[in-house]
Amino acid sequence: MKLDYHIHTDYSDDSWYPMEKVVKDAINLGLKEICFTDHVDYGVKLDWTDKGTPKIHKGKEIRNVNYEKYFAEIEDLQIKYYNKINIKSGLEFGVQGHTIDKYEKLVGKYPMDFILLSIHQVRDMEFWTGEFQKGKTDEECYDEYYGEMFKVVENFKGYSCLAHMDLIRRYLDKEVDMFNYNRDIIKKILETVIRDGKGLEFNTSNVRYKVNGLTPSIKILELYRDLGGEIITIGSDSHKEEDLGFGVDKAKETLREIGFRYFSTFNKMNPKFHKL
Repeated sequence: MKLDYHIHTDYSDDSWYPMEKVVKDAINLGLKEICFTDHVDYGVKLDWTDKGTPKIHKGKEIRNVNYEKYFAEIEDLQIKYYNKINIKSGLEFGVQGHTIDKYEKLVGKYPMDFILLSIHQVRDMEFWTGEFQKGKTDEECYDEYYGEMFKVVENFKGYSCLAHMDLIRRYLDKEVDMFNYNRDIIKKILETVIRDGKGLEFNTSNVRYKVNGLTPSIKILELYRDLGGEIITIGSDSHKEEDLGFGVDKAKETLREIGFRYFSTFNKMNPKFHKL
C-alpha cells in the first residue's frame, strides 16, 4: 500500500497547497491512503478565535488550524473520494512543556485518526528563524532540544507518533550525526514512547533539506528497533505538490533492511500494522 502520513495544506501557515488539490494529486500518484497533519503550535501562534494581531509570513497570517473548517473539509473529501482513496484526519502538534494543557483540551474535541508530536520550538523560540540557535553551540542546542522533548513525552500522552525526532539537525550541522553525543537522552525518550504505546515517524524530507542521512537517523531507527519499538509511520512532510508521497517506497525498503517487519497506519488513534 502506497501512502503518506505527514501532509500539510493551506490550513497550515507555511503551505499554500489546497486540500482538495492534495487529494487529486495523491490519487494521480497512486497513493491509497493519506493523512492530513496540519500545524498547531501553541505558544507562538494564535487560534482563529483568539483576539490579538497575528504575525504575517509571506502575506499570510500565522495562526493554528481553523479547526471547524479543517475537519469539515476533510469529512467532505472523505465522502466525495471514498471509492478512490482513504483519507485520514490528523494534526501535527508542536508541543512545548508549558503548552501541554492547551493540547490536552484539543485532544478528543475533534474526530482525529492520528496525531504527530513534534518539537518545533523551545521556550517559544523558533528553529527555522535561527532565534533558538543564536549564541549556542550545536551541543547546547541538542541538550535543550532533547531535554524539552523528554519533558513533553513524559507529561503528554495525547499523540500517536513522534515526528522527525532529530528535526533540530536541519538547522545545525547537517553533515554531522550527533547520535553518540545524544544517545542517553534519545534512549530515555524512545523508552518512554514505547512504554506508552506510541510510535515513531520515518520522515522522508531529509533529501529536500539536504540532511546527510535519514530523518530520524538510521542509528535512532536501529535503537528504536532494538528497544522493541514496532509502531512506525511514513510521511513526506509535504507542503507542496512536488513533495507529496516522496520517498515512500524507498522508506519501506530501508525499514526492511534495518529489520522492521511492519509499517503502521491509524484509525481513530489506533495503529494498524501492514507487512513490509
